[in-house]
Amino acid sequence: MTEKPTETTDSGPFGDVRWTTLSLADFQSLYWGTVAPRLEVEGYDPETHRPTHQWFRDRGLRGFLAALRRHHGRSFGDFWREDLGLGGDEGYDWATDHADTRDALETFLDRRRTRHSLRESSIETKRRRLNLYVRAYRAANDADDLLSPVAIGSETPTHEAVSACYAAFDWLDGRSYSARTKARVRGVVDDWYQHLVGRRLAAVNPATGLYDEFRWQAENSDPSPLAAGHVRALVGTADSPRERLLVVALAAWGLRANEVARLHVSQIVRDVADDEVPYVAFEERKNGPGEVNVVYGLDALDARLDELADRETWSGHLFPSRQGADPHVTRERVWAWFRDLADRAGLPEEIDGERPSPQLCRRFWYDTYTSVLEAVLEGLEDIAAEQGSDDPRVVMSNYLSDERARKVRREFMQEELRAAFEGRK
Repeated sequence: MTEKPTETTDSGPFGDVRWTTLSLADFQSLYWGTVAPRLEVEGYDPETHRPTHQWFRDRGLRGFLAALRRHHGRSFGDFWREDLGLGGDEGYDWATDHADTRDALETFLDRRRTRHSLRESSIETKRRRLNLYVRAYRAANDADDLLSPVAIGSETPTHEAVSACYAAFDWLDGRSYSARTKARVRGVVDDWYQHLVGRRLAAVNPATGLYDEFRWQAENSDPSPLAAGHVRALVGTADSPRERLLVVALAAWGLRANEVARLHVSQIVRDVADDEVPYVAFEERKNGPGEVNVVYGLDALDARLDELADRETWSGHLFPSRQGADPHVTRERVWAWFRDLADRAGLPEEIDGERPSPQLCRRFWYDTYTSVLEAVLEGLEDIAAEQGSDDPRVVMSNYLSDERARKVRREFMQEELRAAFEGRK
């Protein structure tokens, strides 16, 4: 029997489509054959303009999204980036296509950035945890719109809005997320809803009772999202200098995927003073410094340079493109390379709720650096006590020169990265 669009509350152009028979390649063909022409008629470029959930709904095309999610577990954002190979750096890939919800999430993060003076790494962490909640909410309630149920004057009874929020955490509770992760998601979700209430964008905060409802206790043994064992598996599987440098640039240098794609040999500064370390220089960098210390991985860089030196037309990019107008590969190509390597390395399909990705490598770098700072401070506790202080940060700021403090951090970081990549210190 033909599956009619009633399965997806859709009608029109997809009336004769048997959704259960479609592969991802079929969905790609359907996008280019049905969705893309409509975008072009409206004056949009289907290769650069990502249609919203509301756009699909308004044109009777919502069945495409629902079937993509139901039969392949794909959000449209995942499909847009990974299967169509589109996207780029136009913004974060939220797990919802509801424009107002995305705007409310980004506005909340922007307020935290500007009014709470949070570092960009903290903003990225909050964004990631909020997105995990959005994903859980969508999976538990089959809904992308998180605003309407809590809006002032909403037709949704308050108890149903609360139940929908609780259902999302029940969904998280039934999966292999650490207690620490679930507790941290709960905290930022509560903050987000309270922000909406404070700005009169919501009448109720459905997350207020979560602390009594879910009493998660974080264990000291809770794993970090991307563990050292995962990094070693990636390095051990890498079968070329290109793949080894890919892992080093992402996990040991903490670069973004687009930064890796554009890396040029001229950015590597190795002529430094004896008490300094080589670094990667950036003329411009999104929300961050213009230099990244290279305390580990120069051997991988040298191996890649040796490999590229034999090319007659090498432009100097560490990941040159073999086709197209750009001299270097795209951000999407870096993602594809990493996903392929992760699959071959046997990494889990999901790590703390996310498919292995370059973003997880960047989080690994941040987690490692945070652990380094903690280790440095622990080593200063005795000195702090001798100085009559219970805060080792006082010693760090008052008794160590800037140069000495940087050197100590770099030495600890080098040891931690060597342990992660090689299994030894």
